[in-house]
Amino acid sequence: MERLTIFLFLNLFIFTAHSQSIAELYKEVNPSVVTILTESKVLKKDYQTATDEGIGSGVLISEEGEILTAAHVVNDAEKITVRFLNGEEILAKVIRSAPMADLALIKLSWMPKEYTIAKLGDSDKASVGEQVIIVGAPYGLEHSLSVGHISGRKEQKTKTSGFTLNEFFQTDASINQGNSGGPMFNLKGEVIGISSYIITESGGFQGLGFAATSNLAKKVVVDGNRRWTGINGYFLDEKTAWMLNVPINGGLLVESVVRFSPAYYAGLKGGFENVMVDRQDIVLGGDIILSVNEFPLTRKGFEQLNQIASKSADGALAGFSDQKSFKLTVLRGGKIEELTLEFKE
Repeated sequence: MERLTIFLFLNLFIFTAHSQSIAELYKEVNPSVVTILTESKVLKKDYQTATDEGIGSGVLISEEGEILTAAHVVNDAEKITVRFLNGEEILAKVIRSAPMADLALIKLSWMPKEYTIAKLGDSDKASVGEQVIIVGAPYGLEHSLSVGHISGRKEQKTKTSGFTLNEFFQTDASINQGNSGGPMFNLKGEVIGISSYIITESGGFQGLGFAATSNLAKKVVVDGNRRWTGINGYFLDEKTAWMLNVPINGGLLVESVVRFSPAYYAGLKGGFENVMVDRQDIVLGGDIILSVNEFPLTRKGFEQLNQIASKSADGALAGFSDQKSFKLTVLRGGKIEELTLEFKE
């Protein structure tokens, strides 16, 4: 009986200490987490445009007002508003984006009166089985906490070179709509991942969530220079390119272009016809980008672009770290045209 009492006491003590540590960790990191409200233009079935309001999450990582989030949260947004824990709202803009990795960096128009900056950790040191917490706004419930573990590490490599294109943590910590872009913290309070997507049959969380690793985020959008273009596009495979009579075995189909973005000022045009291809909804009728600086946007050419970008000093597109102007070859209405895409920053 005495041994049982001691055993129960120790278990209660461990559980209480654990609960307190999670509560303290949440209190420490929560002020660095933000809610991201977006407004985008979407094409309806009657060919009219409508305003679509979205919600996601992010985390403040610098004194310059830089916030890490998921690319799909902000990539096609014409207006971005960031809301802090104290309710203060500040406009922001996208400065870097890597849609293939589902990572983006946005920047505040000004700094809030009160703020906390999160520390980026080394995701390579994280282990499967390690406990983590995720903070975000699932279904609009801002600053919600979920607790879980790293269930696995998934890497996506290119077929031709073995170059690592993407890296994600699999987690059983709950991720739902609105969590996207929210930070995954280790028990030291360091950001080691950015919530990205889930695998589900019901539409809700079923224990299979994924977060892009912090080291990938550093490489492509924090230290890197994957500039945001304002293009919402769809990469064509060989079969779809052939169906659309594209002169190469690939290309980037421009589905929509964000107003006042670099792509908008370059003169790129989005589509107007919703269709389903290989069980995916895409928008046809827009430009198809065939090459960037003479690099063809086939599967092999795209992999070469990513490989060169990863080896450049700052991860700039095609390795041109100081270049702010890029030549695009596009297919428009059956004719080949050349456009210039320029970046001010």
